[in-house]
Amino acid sequence: MIFDFLGDTSKAVIAMAHIGALPGSPLYDADGGMAKLVDDVVADIEALQAGGVDAILFGNENDRPYLLKATPESLAAMTAVVAAAKPALTVPFGVNYLWDPTASVAIAVATEAAFVREIFTGVFASDMGVWAPDCAAPARMRRNLGRPDLKMLFNINAEFAHALDQRPMELRARSAVFSSLADAVLVSGPITGEPADQSNLQKVAAALPDTPVFANTGVTIDNVTDVFRVARGCVIGTHFKRDGDTWNPVDGDRVKRFMDLVNTLR
Repeated sequence: MIFDFLGDTSKAVIAMAHIGALPGSPLYDADGGMAKLVDDVVADIEALQAGGVDAILFGNENDRPYLLKATPESLAAMTAVVAAAKPALTVPFGVNYLWDPTASVAIAVATEAAFVREIFTGVFASDMGVWAPDCAAPARMRRNLGRPDLKMLFNINAEFAHALDQRPMELRARSAVFSSLADAVLVSGPITGEPADQSNLQKVAAALPDTPVFANTGVTIDNVTDVFRVARGCVIGTHFKRDGDTWNPVDGDRVKRFMDLVNTLR
């Protein structure tokens, strides 16, 4: 068993529900407003669930340029969108406010999510500047708000960034589990939609035999067989979009073809 909320599922597929740009961000569609944000993400959720994914992860990928600390308006808006979309869900869900782990936990508690994904540990030189998350704050929030069951999925190597910590990735992953209580470790590629290095995935999985290790970016129907030889699951967004474009709506046929293959690998 990977997590209680996934039951007996092996080789779990967590699908991204990308929320449109939130109020206050440069790409926000003021004409469509909050109603369009909800309608669009619900349409994606329905296509993902019809295709058979195991869980949904809400993310604010469209809030470019990204913040390292949530603003009040974006935090409130993302919480409202997730809450409004919940009635459409038939699978477990998680949340990820990019790139603020404390905000992610806050939204997860407010919406009763099962898990969060974020960069919780490390120091990075990034497109957003020097990035040094404080893992203790969201971990204590999780406990103090009565959600010790909320799973924290640690993205161990950030997209759009380079780790200033020069320890091997597998050592950083082991350390995150030991010192920061990671419930799972995710291995990413350099940018959204680009695959993780398979050798990094293998090294991290070998170093953490008792911790779920997931591929976090760039999983496709062409590489999932190789990924699932190593990883316990994947987080997938771009490949499920029309024409494989991150910013397009979900393509239900792509989801179904992918999940049909995954079901043969389980």
